[in-house]
Amino acid sequence: MAQHAEELGLGLVQRDRHGLSSGGAGARGGSPRLGGQPRARPDQDVSNCRNLQFAFHVLRRVSQPVAGTGNRLRAPAAATDSSKRQPERTEGSTMKIGIIGAGNIGGNLTRRLTALGHDVSVANSRGPETLTALVEETGATAVTASEAARGAEIVVVTVPLKNVPDLPAGFLDGAAEGFAVIDTGNYYPRERDGRIAAIEDEGLTESRWTELRIGHPVIKAFNGTYAQDILDRPRPAGDPERLALPVAGDDAAAKEKVRRLIDELGFDSVDAGGIDDSWRQQPDTPVYGLREGVDAVTKALGAASPERPEGFRG
Repeated sequence: MAQHAEELGLGLVQRDRHGLSSGGAGARGGSPRLGGQPRARPDQDVSNCRNLQFAFHVLRRVSQPVAGTGNRLRAPAAATDSSKRQPERTEGSTMKIGIIGAGNIGGNLTRRLTALGHDVSVANSRGPETLTALVEETGATAVTASEAARGAEIVVVTVPLKNVPDLPAGFLDGAAEGFAVIDTGNYYPRERDGRIAAIEDEGLTESRWTELRIGHPVIKAFNGTYAQDILDRPRPAGDPERLALPVAGDDAAAKEKVRRLIDELGFDSVDAGGIDDSWRQQPDTPVYGLREGVDAVTKALGAASPERPEGFRG
């Protein structure tokens, strides 16, 4: 199995990748991209962030646009893999996990996490009554989006990017102390989300934009994962066919909590740096939909270019 990955290098790679939906890829064998015309772009005013103190803290961290060649064009700190790490959670214990979004990624995470014994609350935009089949299949609890995070140690936000500003005010209120938020989102300006100026003109990464909208740090994970792999491709630690997922975020404790969960789900993980580095795993980068192990994922992260591909510009 791979040893701890060395520090990522930089390179310019131009290569076609499969596009994946907001929470990763769609059903196996089908096209993971969404059709239809772009929707009107979301509000771009950062002052609308519900937590202004958090917004000002984040804005101090953001310096130059992603497309520039200033200090944003840097390698993340040395990447590490999870192939040798054992979960710290006591065997057989459960976490309360809230999932907002019941599409491909949200639905399959609900299936796997309930199977592992976790207490899962799941919400969608249409209301709990529309989740009857998923609840009967998994034993999860259907709730409203306002209720999904209550008592949760981990909250998964897996909705289309354009819908992030529509999440209920205060939806993270009542989460457990030290909770982590997983952001699985991807930006599809032409196919779904409309043009978001803060991402394209101001250089915010997709997940930094999401942070500003919800007023809480996020950990970017599962965004380049094929949804069906969550069900079909878990492997025990040390298996040579075990896939690795890139994980980016600024909160070290939250990132570690998410990486332990990924390990429990049957996948390795690679630390992809902070949220300002998370352009390395956005759509059309070498790691996006790669389906490989730690070494290949680490190499792909290092080969990414900060230049947003033309096909993913509004």
